[in-house]
Amino acid sequence: MPQDSQPHGTRPRETYVIVGASLAGAKAAQTLREKGFRGRVLLIGEENERPYERPPLSKNFLLGRQEREQAYVHEASWYEEHDVELRLGVRATALDRAAHEVELSTGERVRYDKLLLATGASPRRLEVPGSSLQGIHYLRSMADSAALRGVLAHGGRRVVVAGAGWIGLETAAAARAYGNDVTVIEPEPTPLHNAVGPEVGGLFADLHRAHGVDLRLDQSVAGFWGAGQVSAVVTSGGQEIPADVVIVGVGVRPNAELAEGAGLEVSDGVLVDQSLRTSDPDVFAAGDVANAYHPLLGRRVRVEHWANALNGGPAAARAMLGEAVSYDRIPYFFTDQYDLGMELSGVAAPGEYDDVVFRGDVPGRRFVAFWTLGDRVVAGMNVNVWDVTGDIQALIRSAEPVDAARLADPQVALPELVA
Repeated sequence: MPQDSQPHGTRPRETYVIVGASLAGAKAAQTLREKGFRGRVLLIGEENERPYERPPLSKNFLLGRQEREQAYVHEASWYEEHDVELRLGVRATALDRAAHEVELSTGERVRYDKLLLATGASPRRLEVPGSSLQGIHYLRSMADSAALRGVLAHGGRRVVVAGAGWIGLETAAAARAYGNDVTVIEPEPTPLHNAVGPEVGGLFADLHRAHGVDLRLDQSVAGFWGAGQVSAVVTSGGQEIPADVVIVGVGVRPNAELAEGAGLEVSDGVLVDQSLRTSDPDVFAAGDVANAYHPLLGRRVRVEHWANALNGGPAAARAMLGEAVSYDRIPYFFTDQYDLGMELSGVAAPGEYDDVVFRGDVPGRRFVAFWTLGDRVVAGMNVNVWDVTGDIQALIRSAEPVDAARLADPQVALPELVA
């Protein structure tokens, strides 16, 4: 008997559909089974790879220190063993909310009782002259990372990175590790300016310069030159930088087209409440695509980082099952560049804080930075200092007033700052 057919006179088996075979989608499917859901679970993925984690794509997988198998969320056998229908190489093309159906690129229409959108985000493209030349790379998929690794691993290439955000800096570090010459072009005055502000962004500029990266700040990419293959990058300042390889990391856009086409509320992602429910009570969203109301921050926030997918997928699954969910995880991100390892908790964008307080050895790159708004800590970054993320997040969550001198004093234990 087909899986979705039922004996005569019995109630149809409930069907939960997850669009996006991503980390968020895979973890949602896992949670549904762990919570005892016995209905049909259909996980739809546009890529031909089963769900995998994306941080290795710009870190250890790109560096050749991790193999493909280590990035997958589950073993290949897990899906069949847990009765999760994994449909790969298939795209969801339309959502009919009235009929509770998702239309697939195969022409099939799948009925759902509850639907989770975990469609992620796509790299923003540079629309400048020469942007279609060969040798220009974007990084989002396993295939993208494998192709880039194959190019960088030869060494001795002239690599130009457009954008000094997290992806740009991590790929720059990988390119240098392989022995390539690297130039980074960034329109802001410091790397990571919009993520952590100029105070800490300047420290990352020092880090990369110390490892031989040529930073061209306050400039953007105006175009590419080449005869079929890219050979140079032209900046907004009129500089022409020779390039054998270009990596573009200028941000992402949420893949919200399916939701928008179905009339769901969309603004910089799919708008969801604190339970990750959309404006349709039977449709949820999680991961990069979700612009969620954050009960702790008291406003909406769209978080593009790994931890949000890891935790948001399960939270959405619990909400789909009818549990009372208030998704209030502190935004969290980590990076490894050269000999620097870092964890960032909270929101540290310019305009979100008044000051940055440092404790520890900043020149030696072993310190903790705190972003403060008034006398409250709103974000914290531990650099080559470990096992303090829980304390930092507790400090942010407490919203208690903190004296800046005590915050900067390494002799004051972090737990002592929270009453």
